Parts: sequence; structure tokens; C-alpha cells
Amino acid sequence: MTEPPDLPPPATLHRGKHLELVAQGHWEYATRTIASGAVGIVAITPDRQVILVEQYRIPVGRSVIEIPAGLVGDTADLAGEPMLTAAQRELLEETGYESDEWSLLAEGYSSPGLTDESVTFYLAENVRKTGLGGGDEAESIIVHEVPLDEADSWLAAKTEGGEGVDFKLLAGLYLAERRLPRG
Repeated sequence: MTEPPDLPPPATLHRGKHLELVAQGHWEYATRTIASGAVGIVAITPDRQVILVEQYRIPVGRSVIEIPAGLVGDTADLAGEPMLTAAQRELLEETGYESDEWSLLAEGYSSPGLTDESVTFYLAENVRKTGLGGGDEAESIIVHEVPLDEADSWLAAKTEGGEGVDFKLLAGLYLAERRLPRG
């Protein structure tokens, strides 16, 4: 492991409602002001459909295909929320699906040169539709059920059509396919 450099304490350059831009030594990076992390969920139905979401993302100026995901403890009433609880909440909120079979896939940093945010990936198996989904009042989410074995070609067709792909989706599929039995 490399030794951490001798750095001064972080200095706030700008603080917004959700993000803070800080400088530390020669580095500038973003940190969340309230959330304690993020979760990503690879949700698989009993017939091996993967549940994906699509929503317009202002920073990239287009619709992006993603796995269901969200922030942990991002409101005052959710402070201290466990990661798994956040994953279960986000899956239901974004897609209308629930599961009784959850397993941890991995944890890592989303973009360690840009932010200190970490993402915890979960696998939700045998998901079932119990709600409407579509996100909260600030979101407009389209839910897709895609055959797991056809996800690569489906994503290729979507990107040819102009949609973007969140790399968390690709990482999540890779992790889940290594864990799931062959179909």
C-alpha cells in the first residue's frame, strides 16, 4: 500500500445543497454534504430478466441506462440508514420491485480522482413487482426488463440510439454474472 502524502486539511471552495467542492493540497474533489454512500442493485427476476432503469441525466445531457441505485441517508429522516435498507428502498422506489433474497456483491469508489463517494453493490434475486416504481417526485424513471443473456446486445442497441450507459451497470452485471448460476 502506498503511503498517504503529507497534506493540509481540506478547504471548502464551494458548498451547495448536495455537494461540496474541496481542495486539499494540489487536488480538488467533490464530496456529498449529507449522504453516507451510494448503493447499486442488480435485480434479477425468477425468469432471469435484469431490471434496468432509464432516466434523463442533466450533467450529460441525455437519457442514461442504469441499474437501480441511490444515495444512503440522503435526507434527515434517513440519517444513519444501513446500506441494505437503502438498497431495498431504492429498488422499490425506482422500479416497484422487491426481493427477499439479497447478497452483497462488492464495494468500491465511483470515481476516486473526482469524489470520495463509495458504492456498495447488491444482488437482489427473484424480484417481484409489488409497486409502481418510477422514482420519487423529482424523478421520471422508465423501468426495463431485459433478458440477462441479451443485456449486452440490448445495451448496444440503446447506445446506438443515443442513450448513455452508467458504468455501474456494467460493473454490476459483471459481478452478478460471476455469482449467478448459468441459465
